[in-house]
Amino acid sequence: MPYLAKAKPNNYDLELEVGLRAASMRRPLRICNTNFKYMYWSSVQQLVHHAACGCAMNVGDLLGSGTISGPEKTQRGSLLEISWNGTEPIELEDGITRTFLEDGDSLVMRGWCQGDGYRVGFGEVEGTILPAE
Repeated sequence: MPYLAKAKPNNYDLELEVGLRAASMRRPLRICNTNFKYMYWSSVQQLVHHAACGCAMNVGDLLGSGTISGPEKTQRGSLLEISWNGTEPIELEDGITRTFLEDGDSLVMRGWCQGDGYRVGFGEVEGTILPAE
């Protein structure tokens, strides 16, 4: 579609970081540091594609970006990619390794953008994997 043609880079420069903490750990270990600018489709392209296909967009609607992976190994955007489909375990601390999340593990996500003389943070979100009941 012509409206999906990318004339120039047009994604936001947003730093994104993910940390993983096993239940026995005090602090999370950073397992990913990537950037929204690596998205294949820009926010504008996503919005136009939805609208052009008949999806009614309203103020306050959210669009999910999906996995945000950069070109480097440290920028892999999902645990499946980070552990290379479970074949490259992540080394945490005290001999703890992970290829996939386990009960009691917590993920911490942070995001921010910055430029010359400023930094705007988007806060932090943390979630813990609970056992199935």
